[in-house]
Amino acid sequence: MAPAPTEAAAPSSPAPVLGESFCQCAWADEPNAAFGTGADCLCGEDDDDDLDWVWDEHAKSSGAVLSCDDRKVSFHSDYSCGTAAVRGARELAEGQHFWEVKMTSPVYGTDMMVGIGTAEVNLEKFKYNFGSLLGHDEDSWGLSYTGLLQHKGEKVSFSPRFGQGSIIGLHLDTWHGTLTIYKNRRCVGVAATRLQNKKLYPMLCSTAAKSSMKVIRACYAPTSLQYLCCARFRRMLPSCPDVLSALELPAGLLALLRRRLGWVFSVTRAEGDAGRPSGPVVLGARDSPAPLSEPCFESPRGPPTPLGGGDDDESSEPEDYRRKRCRWT
Repeated sequence: MAPAPTEAAAPSSPAPVLGESFCQCAWADEPNAAFGTGADCLCGEDDDDDLDWVWDEHAKSSGAVLSCDDRKVSFHSDYSCGTAAVRGARELAEGQHFWEVKMTSPVYGTDMMVGIGTAEVNLEKFKYNFGSLLGHDEDSWGLSYTGLLQHKGEKVSFSPRFGQGSIIGLHLDTWHGTLTIYKNRRCVGVAATRLQNKKLYPMLCSTAAKSSMKVIRACYAPTSLQYLCCARFRRMLPSCPDVLSALELPAGLLALLRRRLGWVFSVTRAEGDAGRPSGPVVLGARDSPAPLSEPCFESPRGPPTPLGGGDDDESSEPEDYRRKRCRWT
């Protein structure tokens, strides 16, 4: 009987993605980058950052191993015969959540994904199958390293691909119910809408042997006037490298905002970047994918409208929203 195929030897596995790193370290463009050897690149990381959450030792697949104080996840340490996944240790409660995941190994194989999901997601479902776990059902949303965004098993082209050294940022706004994606601290677009009142967790999955990812930032802020003002300042000065200094604020207030909301100012919209889609693709909790024209950090005016009873019940939606909405057919 022929042995079961493994990810390391599967002929259909694409070569590791190159040239998509956050930094310019020497290994970034080497086609034969070592798997798990050599000094780790620390570009983009800040050891002084206190993470709001880390990965959960009790909510992971058997093929996932945690290290670095549960910040780093290593998948399939010897060889791979399926898909391994892990969940964050804390539910993303009401407010603004921003976290960044760094690809700390070569990125290749059937799929390596970042995303969100509820506690209902079965992390062992694809234990013996190579598949895109995050977004295969209605309880999760996942972005593949190939740039495909998935929800309810539907995949749409969303972003440029990412590889070793890439930093993928995710911003979950539970007030407006949106998930926004960043690559190397430049906005890609709004990936999902209508996420209000959902008990969500950050998640990762990988089919690739000896692959790894690391959460390097995990921040939380309440949805307050302070946050909304900072987000507005970021939009007003999209190209400014240091918005807070440009505002000439008192030293005490400046230090407070850097500590509490520094992540708001560390990412940019990156207008006109090559490879960025002209309009973000949105996967709603109830809707089919639809184009969205609003920029990153742009929030609807006023509080979010409560959801109706179903996909076809539009009676509770504002008239201008009903006119703009577009469905796949």
